[in-house]
Amino acid sequence: MKIPRYNHRSQFTDLTATTEKIRHALATGDYILGDTVDQFEHRFADYLGATHAIGVNSGTDALTFALTALGIGPGDEVVTVANTFHATALAITTVGARVVLVDCEPDTYLMDLDALDAACGPRTKAILAVHLFGRSLDMGRVTAIAARHQIPLVEDCAQAVGATWNHQRVGTFGAAAAFSFHPSKNLAAAGDAGALVTNSAEIAHKVRTLRGLGQDGQDNHVALGVNSKLDAIQAIVLDAKLDYLDTWNTDRRTIAARYTHALTHPAITTPPPSEEPGNHVYHLYQVAVPHRDAVLAQLRSDGIDAVVRYPVPIHHQPTFARYGFDGKYPHAENQATSTLCLPIRPDLSPAEVDFVCDRLTTAITDSQEALA
Repeated sequence: MKIPRYNHRSQFTDLTATTEKIRHALATGDYILGDTVDQFEHRFADYLGATHAIGVNSGTDALTFALTALGIGPGDEVVTVANTFHATALAITTVGARVVLVDCEPDTYLMDLDALDAACGPRTKAILAVHLFGRSLDMGRVTAIAARHQIPLVEDCAQAVGATWNHQRVGTFGAAAAFSFHPSKNLAAAGDAGALVTNSAEIAHKVRTLRGLGQDGQDNHVALGVNSKLDAIQAIVLDAKLDYLDTWNTDRRTIAARYTHALTHPAITTPPPSEEPGNHVYHLYQVAVPHRDAVLAQLRSDGIDAVVRYPVPIHHQPTFARYGFDGKYPHAENQATSTLCLPIRPDLSPAEVDFVCDRLTTAITDSQEALA
């Protein structure tokens, strides 16, 4: 049995209708921005309960635009978590600010909020809060920390589209939020795509200007922007999938619950349950196992497309060596060396989940015996 991470064909309930819209866009020249993109932007903002959604080329650009629109630059510090994807820290460095890292929690791997509070100082100009793996942060505490230090909050929602805290969608708590629609995500485009979400008309205007080469009106360049526009084909794909997102996220929770129920081997640590008022959309299903690399190799030889996220934390990435991070991040280190992600997608069958669980248990037993 082969268990791939993705099954993109399963995400189109009516592929004919979607391809017909794409054919129309190709025939009419509706390629970049335009009515198709405008429709998706409005529908996505409505879905989240936000005022503005601005389609851009990627989630990374959305993060960078958020920080730029907030006026963050050289001499400023932005606090984020050590075990995030490279793009989170990259956006901070792109605007010229300094990355300040805090460790994650030992079980959820989300940002340690006590450490976040302690890391905010006089040069801190923003918190970049990451809803990692699909699990919502405690936004009550995060927003309270931001308010206490009188600094803006930016949410990195690349892995958590549709997740909620206290029945409010993530991405609507701070000054701005970034979403990725990379083909791996819960809401997946057919290429790179992203969106910045905000309730601020001022930030929305700045970002629309920045994404269009800094133009405010034709040939009136008022900022050093970039070319980062959502194209119509990606908007068509995303618009076709948006109505199914909540159902797919519910399916992911069901599959995650089956994994958790079946993975009873004492050497396997499954994710802690998501409890109200929080919510988890299981972009990734992480387990901690002994002899991780050996177990991963055996799973992959069994046809299971397991993967590690992320084996090299930010403080060990060569490109960030300039910062000379002197902090200790033991929980991020532990996650990097002991965890792997099992396949999780909405169409995964119970039989496939059971097969993965069986092979994972066997791989752990085999690795323990080999090293005994």
